[in-house]
Amino acid sequence: METKQAISFCMNKINYVAIVGGTHGNEFTGVYLIKKFEQDLNLVKRPSFETLTLLGNPEAFKESRRYIDQDLNRSFFSQDLQNSTLTGYEQVRAKVIEKMLGPKGKSQVDVIIDLHSTTANMGLSILLGELHPFTLQLAAYLTSINPEIKVCYTQGQKSNLLRSLCDFGFAIEVGPVPQAVLSTELFQKTEELVYAVLDYLERSNQGIIENINSPLTVYRYASVIDFPRNEHGEIKAMIHPQLEFQDYQALHPGDPIFLTFDGKTIAFEGTSTVYPIFINEAAYYEKGIAMCLTEKQQLEVIPT
Repeated sequence: METKQAISFCMNKINYVAIVGGTHGNEFTGVYLIKKFEQDLNLVKRPSFETLTLLGNPEAFKESRRYIDQDLNRSFFSQDLQNSTLTGYEQVRAKVIEKMLGPKGKSQVDVIIDLHSTTANMGLSILLGELHPFTLQLAAYLTSINPEIKVCYTQGQKSNLLRSLCDFGFAIEVGPVPQAVLSTELFQKTEELVYAVLDYLERSNQGIIENINSPLTVYRYASVIDFPRNEHGEIKAMIHPQLEFQDYQALHPGDPIFLTFDGKTIAFEGTSTVYPIFINEAAYYEKGIAMCLTEKQQLEVIPT
């Protein structure tokens, strides 16, 4: 399904930007970019704003694990941050991060760039929690200079994510990258994308941003699909080979979606065309997610 909408743009000065990597300890792209930036802060320093770099989950990184006790990137609900009885490692770490970047709702930072990698074939993706004109204009600019970039909107449903600590938080998601592995190509592309974001913010502060008013394609989160399972909760089918690595490609009703272990095809039972992302993401097996389904939307981002 494709829809169209017009969005106008207006933004005040950016004063503080936070770049976070390693929110998940086994996503090495963000971890090692943070280490690189901290060795040479001039790489991310810009004249008109301050840049903070942060390793999100250092203990999980030491063990090459996604997390120690629970997913840090699902630990930022306001009620959890205020709950002193929650004492798991990531629950405490989330409170520490909120003190550094927050408080939530009145953040000390204007923009959060949260760096992630995925085992799915997501290429270069920007994940937005809100359709704010500022981040949409930024996304429109980035896609104009690099058409490989895809923009996904999670419809404000992810208020437990780290990026939700400020109004203009977003994630950069790159893949496919195996867990606890570095991909040179995607490391370099992520680094270039971070610099492009920082340069855009600098030009925005200087009042010399480019006016990008061409349609912006946004993939709007709709739902998730789990693997077929037996009565014991065990997976009984795999991603169909025709769908594997086809993130952001159209999936039509009746198209193959799963393949059972004895070779039987299971078709997509939806009633409209959707665009799957995070197909076969390794970290989502425990969450009961085989893929996320999105709807394709065209936005007219009009500068004012």
